Amino acid sequence: MKRFIVVFLFAFGLYHTYLFAQDDSIQFPIYVYEDFESSKNHGVPSGWMGDYRDILLNLNYKDNPYSGKSCLKITYTAKGSRKAYWAGIMWQYPANNDGAINSGINLGQAKKVIFWARGKKGGEIIDSFSLGGAIGSYPDSDSVSIKNIVLSKEWKEYEIDLKGHDLRYISGFFSVVASKYKNPKGLTFYLDEVRIE
Repeated sequence: MKRFIVVFLFAFGLYHTYLFAQDDSIQFPIYVYEDFESSKNHGVPSGWMGDYRDILLNLNYKDNPYSGKSCLKITYTAKGSRKAYWAGIMWQYPANNDGAINSGINLGQAKKVIFWARGKKGGEIIDSFSLGGAIGSYPDSDSVSIKNIVLSKEWKEYEIDLKGHDLRYISGFFSVVASKYKNPKGLTFYLDEVRIE
């Protein structure tokens, strides 16, 4: 996983990262993305994977958000810049933590991840939406995904069911992966109201 410096994110006030209490008194929901510059946002989209140069991320897209004033816009060009032919982004806690920092939190009481998504044209295929999956010296205790999601042009709610999974140590709050194999010409899609409940 490519570790990106996300100083530019903080410089423009795009994302907030909080220190969680060490007594496991986690308050739900935990928003990954509520709105641009929202004080409720947690985690940082600093885990860029695969053909990461093929990804364009807009954290303040204002045309037709599901809720509030903005949503996330993600474009994957499928150019194969590193010959991986897939690319993804992980929202990490803290920024740039690919498992090298002992900072995971206990999400054992979480029941699901809820988010809204739509495609620019409809028919776009997302390989996976996930929680967890960070590896390294301090790996996440589990990874939970929904796979092969075909997006429509209209906003639709999606859910990742977390029940029955070991979530006692999680630093990868949310991730998305798309591939050239399923989207030969690339794709553009939108996300909003991403939260852990």
